[in-house]
Amino acid sequence: MDLLSDHLLRARATGAVFARTVAEPPWGLRLGGAIQLSVHTVVRGRGYLWLDSPGSTVELIPGSVTLVRGGPNHYIGHEPGAECLEPEEFRARHARTGLAENPHATVFLCGAYRFSGDVGSALLDALPQVMTLSSADDDPLREVITLLSRELVRTEPAQQIVLDRLLDLLLVLAVRADFRRSATAPRWYRAAADPRLGPALQAMHENAAHPWTVPELAGISGLSRAAFARVFREALGQAPMQYLTEWRMTLARDHLRAGDLTLPQISDAVGYSSPFAFAAAFRRHHAEPPGTWRQRERAAAAAEARLLTTHPGS
Repeated sequence: MDLLSDHLLRARATGAVFARTVAEPPWGLRLGGAIQLSVHTVVRGRGYLWLDSPGSTVELIPGSVTLVRGGPNHYIGHEPGAECLEPEEFRARHARTGLAENPHATVFLCGAYRFSGDVGSALLDALPQVMTLSSADDDPLREVITLLSRELVRTEPAQQIVLDRLLDLLLVLAVRADFRRSATAPRWYRAAADPRLGPALQAMHENAAHPWTVPELAGISGLSRAAFARVFREALGQAPMQYLTEWRMTLARDHLRAGDLTLPQISDAVGYSSPFAFAAAFRRHHAEPPGTWRQRERAAAAAEARLLTTHPGS
């Protein structure tokens, strides 16, 4: 498995929320920056998306998908700068039936989901704030949009799973297209294509629990220890063992958030000889023990969930 596949598999969506909307002009919708990833596509007609910053307007047309990372609020409407309503008020105003038959109405899809882990968050952070993909760039997009539109027309068994996986596919297409052409793609992505580093990176990601050493990693890459250490630092900005520790801590944080493993199991999974050794390493890295970190993260996640439930448009 290549490194991009590894990251994407660890960043799969759960609980994707999608809505299919039909609105006739004038219309506008405000979406809050608390949404970690928003996905917008027009099925029929056209619309516009913009941020509060000047020059940020993007046209939404059939056959393209626009992704927006969380942070600033963003807006979509029938024209740039249109008056935009909060989601609840927007739904109430455009809940009339029969609009789908109106040739002047716009049919569009909005989707959103939130990552719970650091691997997925790091992928999103590497993307532009606003990114548009068209079927000219990736032909599968047209089929994905068609499937999304059909799935949202009516309620079906296992619909949430279908929506989650379709959103996964959109994210894969977006990340792959952007990293392929971006000069700011993550260092690990560029380094993975280097035959001097790719095998070692692959080995560390596939088996973080293994007690790797620099000589062993250098041997996998076919380099001397000194040459491997030098090339690795030049490409990734840190020493091999530092990179390995960062990756282990990333996996550990995701396990702690998910609650899928006990502390001894996490220790084994990320390459520490005992829970005490893992706790000491985690404390050095995060200035607090893993149990305390997990409790704090869970409390913060619960508080955020309550806020989003009370103020879904904020």
